[in-house]
Amino acid sequence: MKPLRQQNVVDRQALLRAATRELRGPARRLFLKHSLTLGGIALLTGCTPGSEESAEQLLRKVSRLNDLAQAALFDPERLAPTYPESMLTRPFPFNAFYGIEMVPHVDAESFRLEVSGRVASRHAWSLAELGGLPQTSQVTRHICVEGWSAIGKWGGVRFATFLERIGADLSARYVGFKCADDYYTSIDMPTALHPQTLLTLRYGDEVLPPQYGFPMKLRMPTKLGYKNPKHIMALYVTNEYPGGYWEDQGYNWFGGS
Repeated sequence: MKPLRQQNVVDRQALLRAATRELRGPARRLFLKHSLTLGGIALLTGCTPGSEESAEQLLRKVSRLNDLAQAALFDPERLAPTYPESMLTRPFPFNAFYGIEMVPHVDAESFRLEVSGRVASRHAWSLAELGGLPQTSQVTRHICVEGWSAIGKWGGVRFATFLERIGADLSARYVGFKCADDYYTSIDMPTALHPQTLLTLRYGDEVLPPQYGFPMKLRMPTKLGYKNPKHIMALYVTNEYPGGYWEDQGYNWFGGS
């Protein structure tokens, strides 16, 4: 029989192999980069799995712990770094769960942003109406879960301003988004109200191009890239957990950068 110390090492190595098999490419790299030691994970979750099924349960527990920890550490007043325009990444990379030839093209004239959930006004907003709200811009870094980053200039409406304008319940827990490419995601209300969270209508000094998210993108430099939805068609305010496209496949929900 193997000594207990050697047996624990073997078990932990087997657990790591089983756990990482449960995660696809980018998520696997993020897990390996940011996870606790296996002993610490087992201690915090009370789980010492020996199969792929229990490894998946472990990862879900770790993800929930990660969400709670990130939410507790999130400072709604702390700003992400900003940069001079001389540092812009040119060209800014295209990134999606499909090829660039499949980018959706939304008609600007007929587009209306649908609003629902815990809001006082469910008026559907045209691009002209959104452009009439107070505008701002930021030069911030987009950080992708796959390990790359890029600096871009984004312009539009502070999301907090828009939420106040529609009479959103600012004590609600979540804001969810539905997109023209069938993508969907959701964020916590403190992030929604962060001063750098932007309902983006422009890239650089031009109308937001289709490959970057036309008609609008939610830009959050405090979140990883997959939390920044593009081609937004509808949003809703809710207390019910909405999930997300990648989050429902095992990605961390909070997704802080």
